[in-house]
Amino acid sequence: MAEMLTSPEFWLGLAKIIGVNVVLSGDNAVVIALAARSLPPKQQKLAIFWGSGAAIVMRIVLTLFAVTLLGLPWLKLVGSLLLFWIGVKLLVEEEGGDDIESSDNLIAAIKTILIADLVMSLDNVIAVAAAAQGNITLLVLGLAISIPLVIFGATLLLKLMERYPVIITIGAALIGMVAGEMLVTDIALKDWQAGIGISFGEDGKPRIGGLSLELTAGAIGAAGVVLYGKWANARREARAAAEQEAKG
Repeated sequence: MAEMLTSPEFWLGLAKIIGVNVVLSGDNAVVIALAARSLPPKQQKLAIFWGSGAAIVMRIVLTLFAVTLLGLPWLKLVGSLLLFWIGVKLLVEEEGGDDIESSDNLIAAIKTILIADLVMSLDNVIAVAAAAQGNITLLVLGLAISIPLVIFGATLLLKLMERYPVIITIGAALIGMVAGEMLVTDIALKDWQAGIGISFGEDGKPRIGGLSLELTAGAIGAAGVVLYGKWANARREARAAAEQEAKG
């Protein structure tokens, strides 16, 4: 444990997990608030408490399963492509959340919170599992630190994102970095990488020209997500402006 705590990789992984959790979980707080908004004040607190608690347990279980699954060949490739899409989607503004039904029944509100959280947590679960890289200790610690931040700070985070859009860009870059690192560490690519001259360090991770292929791919992934996301957003805004001009 002492050796783990002095490892830069451990702290970098922990920072990734916390960052991914906070950035991707902001909308979940909005879902919880919307689902419980029609309840009496006392029941609102109960719905938020039990709904959040059950959602957290569900997310931990799903993440543990994801860590195991990402150890299988080819699944990291699929997961990395999904994360690239998630990172771009984070940069392209979309309307949503207003269709979450409120309820004046406590059990119904908790059920709504659970279902919505399950649907919205897929990106979070895959990203956190990828950032953990199979380290269960790191995963549990990262989740334990992130959960209170998400529950108590999500509303503040959403306001900060609206005021400082650069936070969203940083979050998207972080997801792109995790995706790039995951892409090149899929065990299905190991023989192919060896065949084209990529070496492997003592830790079994690929290296190219003395540089970590994982970190290089992470940097490319971060830049790729931000550049493509910004381009897609600009294109979307230009198309919307052209349609508005045609109507007017």
